[in-house]
Amino acid sequence: QVQLVESGGGSVQQGESLTLSCAASRGPFSMYPIGWFRQAPGKEREFVAGINAHGDNRVIIDSVKGRFTVSRDNAKNTAYLQMNNLAPEDTAVYYCAAKSGSFYGNLRSGSEYPYWGQGTQVTVSS
Repeated sequence: QVQLVESGGGSVQQGESLTLSCAASRGPFSMYPIGWFRQAPGKEREFVAGINAHGDNRVIIDSVKGRFTVSRDNAKNTAYLQMNNLAPEDTAVYYCAAKSGSFYGNLRSGSEYPYWGQGTQVTVSS
């Protein structure tokens, strides 16, 4: 079991950057692929990015490709989502989650992630 805590959210202007952190307070963090999801008001939760346990494979959705980067530092039990050139449509609550099973198996399905952080709000103003 792993316990995750996100941080780094906030309110920014369009075009600015934020880096979200996902820290594991307990559990074998380095064993788990990590996914980042977001949920905007009135919308369904959306997969944004994922990184495998070793940190050498990544998947990121097209709408943020080139602007968002996912990474992890297993020595620090922390994963990151670097978000550049933010746009109002990026406004959402962002969650990190630890995935069970293999990295690519149903990667984008939230049901594959048994452990979730509490979420952090990102608000982008135009």
